[in-house]
Amino acid sequence: MPDFPLPALPHSAPHAVSRLRAARLARSTKPFLVRGGFKRERCAGCRLVPSHCMCALRPVLPTRSGVCLLMADIEPLKPSNTGWLIADVVADTFAFGWARTETDPALLALLSDRQWQPHVVFPGEYAPPARVVHTVQAPDTAAATAMAGQRPLFILLDATWTEARKMFRRSPYLDHLPVLSLQPEQISQYKLRRSRRDDHFCTSEVAALCLDLAGEPLAGQTLEAYLAVFTHHYLQARNQLPVEWDGAAHLRLRGLKPMA
Repeated sequence: MPDFPLPALPHSAPHAVSRLRAARLARSTKPFLVRGGFKRERCAGCRLVPSHCMCALRPVLPTRSGVCLLMADIEPLKPSNTGWLIADVVADTFAFGWARTETDPALLALLSDRQWQPHVVFPGEYAPPARVVHTVQAPDTAAATAMAGQRPLFILLDATWTEARKMFRRSPYLDHLPVLSLQPEQISQYKLRRSRRDDHFCTSEVAALCLDLAGEPLAGQTLEAYLAVFTHHYLQARNQLPVEWDGAAHLRLRGLKPMA
């Protein structure tokens, strides 16, 4: 156990990803089995085994930006899913299951809500050049005036790369929105799933880049640090090793002072 006091979990109500997971489990006809993962009791708050629970480390900080997660069918069920971490950190996180044949009316209402300035976050090479932007500001003066005062809403396709490309092509309600193409200088640090390309980032890494781009660097850095802590807890639990509470990941998160 750590030698410093852990604060109580500040948010007791389940967030958007937790609710989506519960709804998806309710529709399941058989248990979801984690491929390659540990099959022990898990904490409902962080999806880790109780001995490695990190609920008390959940950051608390205000964010102006919002995140809308469009999640492939089984993505909310995966313990390694990092959209859950975004919902922990960003209060205005919305989560919807993606389906080709139907669209949640609540998603359409969110996209038309004038308080938000939505951007689909996706590589620009897959969109017409006229849709592609590299900042969260409107590309021309007239649009910038219309969007004044709106809050950024980052739409992330939470899925495998193959699924995400299909979702991008087959979601006509996103076609009128600008495509935010990120140009990160670093490579992904995500270790819980494999990718053949270093320029593929996990969902929470993408969200951290978006927060930084929106002028919220503390939130972005906090989400990055929180992912590192989650990765450490997850891997230690999978390998049946104790948590290194004074390791680099925990020290960085504590150094950002994001917790209540």
